[in-house]
This record gives sequence, structure tokens and C-alpha cells, in this order.
Amino acid sequence: MHERARAIRAELQIDSQVGRGTRVQVTWQSKNGGSAGIGADTLPATPAAAGRGKDGLVMSGHEVNGLLALVSPDRIHAHIRLLEGVRHPVVAPQALQQAADYIHASLHSLKYKVEPHLFNEGGHEYQNIIATRHGVRHPGKRLLIVAHYDTVENSPGADDNASGVAVLLELARVLQPVEFDHTVQFVAVNLEEQQREGSLDEACLCGSRALASDAAEQGWDIEGVIVLETVAYAGKQHAQTTPDGLPLKLPEVGDFIGLVGNEASRGLVEAILQAIGRYRIPLPAVPFVVPGNGEMLPDTRRSDHAPFWDKGYQAVMVTDTANFRNPHYHKPTDTLDTLNLPFAAEVCRAVAATVVDLAGYVPTP
Repeated sequence: MHERARAIRAELQIDSQVGRGTRVQVTWQSKNGGSAGIGADTLPATPAAAGRGKDGLVMSGHEVNGLLALVSPDRIHAHIRLLEGVRHPVVAPQALQQAADYIHASLHSLKYKVEPHLFNEGGHEYQNIIATRHGVRHPGKRLLIVAHYDTVENSPGADDNASGVAVLLELARVLQPVEFDHTVQFVAVNLEEQQREGSLDEACLCGSRALASDAAEQGWDIEGVIVLETVAYAGKQHAQTTPDGLPLKLPEVGDFIGLVGNEASRGLVEAILQAIGRYRIPLPAVPFVVPGNGEMLPDTRRSDHAPFWDKGYQAVMVTDTANFRNPHYHKPTDTLDTLNLPFAAEVCRAVAATVVDLAGYVPTP
């Protein structure tokens, strides 16, 4: 345990109504009696009439809402239906490759520049898939949307993580007509579920780790990474549990989306919350900002955002909380018929609105 974390105190106030403030605060009491407050204090969301890019370029609220109305639960359903099935490098390598081919073809059909990002693991070559829309004014600045497309060896992975990939593909479709000031990249990463050698319970996060390392080495100017990780199991009928060691109690009803960031990513967490409020998206959201890179709370590091944290980039995991809500997690019963597709569509709208706000909309002549 970190030397300064001798005691943990937390307070949580949650109001799921759109447009209301949400507060999550964690205070770490040090050995010598000092403390440091860490959390996410969201500004009360104001019903602004417009989304504003970094350079002050404005997409009207009417235009943004029109864009968000294009999100289709039926399309998300169709993507999950086609992706559902074991997608694993050892027990189902052909299905894993077919998923990669499907993602590549879907993004290519939308006229994105689609390229593989290759990496080696265990003596074999694997690929991430990157679709790029270059920014008009500042193409060197990037916003990444990420979802992993592999599964564990015994699960069809509808929620984990065909749901994240499906939302990523629908997001790419909805945003396809829009030009942005900054570059936007849609990234499907591989081998998130692969276990580290010698570990039975720690995922390698191989594809995202390779991508984050290459990005750091090449000096990518990444302004934010939004990771879509299990985003479609939700509803008032679902019980929510809290991870062991988490210094707060989550709501008991699993009808919200979780936003997990670290200290450096506080601004990105707040940007997502503000977009939800600004465009009146009916999506209950619970933010949680962890100290450092989440080392003391390992359950907050269990997806593809963690390698970006470790390289100093802002990254947020958008999640239905997986096994802390979904009894089908990593089981053969993780199937399409258990999912809430209208909820996944609202997640897609929230991320789309965030991209519009952060990437800087460029109006067409």
C-alpha cells in the first residue's frame, strides 16, 4: 500500500437527473495527519444552446441535437449480433480475425483512413485497427475513442466488449459528415483480455499497451482517450455492487454509466458530464476520479485506459461496471438478449456530444 494512504474517507452525493450537479470526493488521510482531497466536482450542467470547440467555433445546439438524433439502437444491435461469439487468439483465432475484418470494413465503408497498428505478443503478430479523421486546423492534436474487440475464451462477449465496439462503430457513422479542428481517431484494440504470463487474474491489455507506448515514443499530442468498456448492461431491475476497497458506496441500482478517470484526467471526466447535461442526454452518470494512476484501486485499472494513464495521457473508462453489475460477465451467458440497447445508444450520444465539444467543430463553407 502507498505510504501516505493510511486511511480512506469518502463521501458521495449522486443525483441522476440530467442537468444536476454530481459530486464524488475522496480524501486520503496521511500518516502524519495531513490529507489531500481528490475527486470529481462537476459544474452544474447548463442548458447551453451551442457546443463550442477549442478555437471558439460553434455548432448550434440544434445542429448537435440533430446529430445525436441519428444514433440508432438498431444499428448498435446489428453490430453486436454480427460480433457476438468467442473471439480469442487461442481457442477462436479465426473468429478474432473475422471481427477485425468486420471492424475494418465497417470503418472503411464510412470513408475513414483505416490502418492496422501491429504489435507482437508471445511471438505472434496481432493488430489494432485505427480509423482517422484528420483535423482541419490542428491535425497534430488527437482525441481517441477506444474499444477492445477480443473476448475471454469461454464467452461470446456481447457486453464485454461487442457493446463497446458497436458504440464505437455507430459513433464513427454519426460523426462521419463532421469536420473537426483536431484529429479524431476510432481505435479497436486487441488482446485486452489476454492474461499476463504467470498471472491468473491480471489482464495484459496488450494492444492498448503497445499503442500507448508507441504514441509516447512518437510524441503523439493526445488531448484525451475515451475507452468504451462494457456499456450496455443497465436498468432499474439490475442490482449494483461496489468493488472491494473502493472508498465509497455506489448506488444500489445499476441504471447508470460509470466514468472512471485518474487525477490527470479530471478535466476529461468533467467534459463528458458537461456534455450530458448541456445536450440534455437522459443518461445517469457516476464519475469517480482516483489518486495517481489507480495503483491503490486495481479494479479501476482493468481496461485499456490504464496504459494511457501510465504514459501520462488523459483517459477515461466509460463502463457499466462489468462484473459489479452484470452476472453474465466472462460467462457463456453474456449474450445480446441480456443487453439494454437504448441505454447503449444514450452512451453513444454522450460520447458523440463530448467529441463535438472537445475536437472543435469546423463548419462547412
